Amino acid sequence: MTYCVALQTDQGLAFMSDTRTNAGIDNISTFRKMHVWEEPGERVIVLLTSGNLATTQSVVSLLNERSKAPSDRVPSLLQTPSLYQTARLVGSTIKEVISSSAPEGEKAESYFNASFILGGQIRGGEPRLFLIYPEGNFIEASEDTPFFQIGETKYGKPIIVRAYDRHMNFAEVAKLLMVSFDSTVRSNLSVGLPLDMMFYERDTFRVGLKRRITQDDPYYRTVSDAWSNALRNAFTALPDYPEK
Repeated sequence: MTYCVALQTDQGLAFMSDTRTNAGIDNISTFRKMHVWEEPGERVIVLLTSGNLATTQSVVSLLNERSKAPSDRVPSLLQTPSLYQTARLVGSTIKEVISSSAPEGEKAESYFNASFILGGQIRGGEPRLFLIYPEGNFIEASEDTPFFQIGETKYGKPIIVRAYDRHMNFAEVAKLLMVSFDSTVRSNLSVGLPLDMMFYERDTFRVGLKRRITQDDPYYRTVSDAWSNALRNAFTALPDYPEK
């Protein structure tokens, strides 16, 4: 399983993903689920992946091959004129991979399925976020839906819903994402560290802060411990149930 989040703020876009793909007792594997393409001064494109690992890796590999191969190997996500067209390209690539891998009659909702979050900015347009479904169709983030999650979403969503504010700066967003992921990691064995986090500041057309967060990261540990203590203190402060 997976947990990935991307959200919009006035400052730009924030992305975070875990790296666990197998949570068996004797077999814990990690793979990067955040993929970044950058042409400084022109575009930054970020793709978060969730679902069948073979499907997601095939989609990313195909996008990579077409962006690095000779110019006649098109389409390329480094040549799309807008993020909307990039989302269409990713969607068509998902359908291509699933249709070529699945047995006759196999559907996207089978074990081949995969979901993606696409975000970034291309010169001439605004920063944008898209949630792309296994069928290849997609929706775009808006004022009413300023963030997307894929994978194991239920444990980390409540804190984002309650605390998110689009006026947050990146330091506050980092704190929010840390709490969301810590809640998920503690509640579900199939989501685990290390975590990948990246910020994109609007109109810079370059990757901003990008780092991997491990179990012994001092800030992550501070936030995790402080959040646990705050929840215990809040619980203790609640009135007891009346016995009569």
